[in-house]
Formats: sequence, structure tokens, C-alpha cells
Amino acid sequence: MEEKQSGICIYPGSFDPITNGHMNLIERALHIFDKIIVAVANNPDKKTFFSVEEKKEMIQTALGDNPRVEVDSFNGLLVDYAKRKRVHVILRGLRAMSDFEYEFQMTFMNRKLDRNIDTIFMMTGLRWFYVNSKMIKSAARSGADVKGLVPEIVYKKLSEKL
Repeated sequence: MEEKQSGICIYPGSFDPITNGHMNLIERALHIFDKIIVAVANNPDKKTFFSVEEKKEMIQTALGDNPRVEVDSFNGLLVDYAKRKRVHVILRGLRAMSDFEYEFQMTFMNRKLDRNIDTIFMMTGLRWFYVNSKMIKSAARSGADVKGLVPEIVYKKLSEKL
């Protein structure tokens, strides 16, 4: 049996785009984990605003050169990616009950696919409770100023695209 890496978690998501809520979760999770792999999911069936490479670049820029955070991407199933990385802990953020229902289903599906996978949930910081990527894109498309809700690099890239 292959040895798992301890003290490491994978924080997966579409991050289309990464928000200050995501950033807050990463910062707080670094108090618990030695290393976090921020893994951008590449779902070719899903139409995204930013490409995987654009998202990875924005995340890396927003996080700076923190040696405890790795920015990566993956195709296919999260459990397969976790196996390749030898990581058994998934980090997920929760905002509302609707998040919980979705995350609950995903957690049990992941557990069914790989009994060695555990999911840790963290509540989003109160300040970011209402912020999500879909709302950010919608507000920005409508001309709203989303400065302060997303990292500066994301604000710049959204402005360029719109």
C-alpha cells in the first residue's frame, strides 16, 4: 500500500474566478495544514469564463510565493487526482445549507469511490458569506464594481475581459 502524505489537503474547485472568500479559506486552512494544493478542476463539458491556465495564473499571483501552497489542475475524478498526489484529505468551504446538501452528496460519492478519502469542511468567513464566483461574474457583467470582493489580479482580469 502506498504511503499517504499527512498534513496536506487538496482544495478543489472551478475557481472561475477565485474570490476573497476562497482566499480567506486558504489562509485559515494554513493554520491547520502544512500544505494546501489548490486544484483547479478542468471540466471540458462546463463553459467557464476563464481558462484553466488563466485561473491558475490568477490564483498563483493572488497567493504570492507561499511555499506551503501549490497551485495545480486536474481532469477527471477528484479521488483519482488525490490518489496520484498521495493525499487523502479534501478541503471544502461551506456558506449555506444549499452548499451543505451538494457537498454532502459529493463527500459520500468520493467516499464510495475511495474509502481512504476524508473531507474537511470549513465555514466561509462571515465577511465573505454571500460571495461566490457566479455572483461576481454576474455583477461584473452588469457593470458593478467588484473591487474588494476578489483579489486585485482577478479584478484586473475581469476588467480586461469585460
